[in-house]
Amino acid sequence: MKIITKPKQWGNSLGIILPKDVINVERITKETEIIVEVKRGNPVKEIFGSLKGWKINTQKFKDELRKEEAEAEKRKSRIFKFPS
Repeated sequence: MKIITKPKQWGNSLGIILPKDVINVERITKETEIIVEVKRGNPVKEIFGSLKGWKINTQKFKDELRKEEAEAEKRKSRIFKFPS
């Protein structure tokens, strides 16, 4: 399971906190040995950088997504009136 977290000061060291849902899903206890892979990076940059190989215009793609989201919100906000 992959999580993104920031280290926190812990005395002279840095420590990370594992979210409770990760602990539950992976059944981690204080005796569990885990492997931590350390990578620096910007997850947003990684995601948008992965779109470079696409054969579409990313701005057009984002505009289309926003349009679809707006239409979905309109559908959700419609008020249906029932005859009384």
